[in-house]
Formats: sequence, C-alpha cells, structure tokens
Amino acid sequence: MAIYKNVRQLHEEERPSGKFMETISEYLSSDHHRCDDLFALAEELAGDGKWERTATEFGAFLESMRHHFAMEEEVLFPTFEERTGMSMGPTQIMRMEHQQMRGLFDAMAQAVEKRDQDDFLGQAETLLVLMQQHNLKEEQILYHMADQVLGGEARDVIARLRAVA
Repeated sequence: MAIYKNVRQLHEEERPSGKFMETISEYLSSDHHRCDDLFALAEELAGDGKWERTATEFGAFLESMRHHFAMEEEVLFPTFEERTGMSMGPTQIMRMEHQQMRGLFDAMAQAVEKRDQDDFLGQAETLLVLMQQHNLKEEQILYHMADQVLGGEARDVIARLRAVA
C-alpha cells in the first residue's frame, strides 16, 4: 500500500483523468485515511526506536494534519456555517477537537526530540482515540451534512479545498 505525503498526490493517483472527487465526503474522508496511514507509520517507527525516520514521518504526518485542518477551518467550516447559519454547532465542536489534537501534536513532537518512546507512544494512544472519534463524527455526520447543504456547489468547494496551501 502506498503512503501519500500530500492530498494532491493521493487524489491525482485515484483520479488520473484529473476529474474531481464527486462529494465533499469522499474528498475529505480519503484525506483522513491518508493522514491515518502516516500516523501509523510514525507510531510503528517510534515503537521500533527508529528515531531519525520517526522524526521524518511524524513531520510528514504533522504537515498533513495541519493541511487537513486548514482545508476544514478555512474553507469547509466557514462555507457550511454561511449556508446553514450554524456557527455554534458541529463545526465549533470540530474546531475544539482540532485544538485538543494540536496539543497532543506538540507533546508528541517534544517526545520525538527527547527520543522518549514511552511518552510518544502514550500520547499516540490518546491521539489515536481522539482522531478515531473525531473522524467518525466528521465522516458520519458533518461531511454528509455538508454534502446535502453544499452539494450543488461541491465542485467549487472541492476546488477551494484543493487550493489550500
């Protein structure tokens, strides 16, 4: 199985014709899976004590997660909130969970710097649970709501997601 370093690489390989993914759910859920694969690799490497590679792969995971959060926080959430008028609903909860995860990212980065396997793996376990719960809420609830509310402009929304640096 290939591990994709960025969302553009993943989506270009899945859609070699250059066609857009059809739904917002499909686009963002596939990015979740890509991030999950990067996380699993970093966790495995840390468990094996391969700190140089852990640092590299954990860095790739962090970059991917920051990009994913930016796609949601800069494009999806504001667009969804504008169309629905809901700013204190599911998007607010997702933003709060993003902040929780950012705290864990920082703790894990410190553990990598210190080469502290127990700390890294303990933080990773906490992050894994949080990511699984978070992704489930997004994939089963929020993204489907976005597909319903923004379905007519999905191509434009996905184009704006793709454009996030």
